[in-house]
Amino acid sequence: MAVQLNPYLSFRDDAREAMEFYRSVFGGDLTVNTFADLHAAQDESDNDLVMHSELRGESGIVLMGSDTPARMEHRSGNNVSMSLSGDDEPTLRGYFEKLSSSGGTVTMPLQKAMWGDTFGMCVDRFGINWLVDVAGQSNDSSAS
Repeated sequence: MAVQLNPYLSFRDDAREAMEFYRSVFGGDLTVNTFADLHAAQDESDNDLVMHSELRGESGIVLMGSDTPARMEHRSGNNVSMSLSGDDEPTLRGYFEKLSSSGGTVTMPLQKAMWGDTFGMCVDRFGINWLVDVAGQSNDSSAS
């Protein structure tokens, strides 16, 4: 079996909303289980919180996420960046536009980078940092 990296995002009380937003960006199937669903609530206030969610998006993207109960520390911020890369420019540009709109912020517009790719950065409305890298096209015309 191959090894796969699955980013796991933590939220404070808005995991369901965030994961539904990511489904609107990436498509695919979303499963959501609350603490009550899994009989894991230590306090009644945890019942409706998301204990585990998993988005299996189109194009092979997998994101997991959960709410952090009030009794546990939660730090939102710059400790996580999600990186999307590949050569499907229309798809990657579409993701960038959706992630940076509706309350998100572009921190670096998608533009030609010094390494030849098209690269941009944004923060979505949930405070998650996104890096988008579109692989550069090889323009090798020296073959004779």
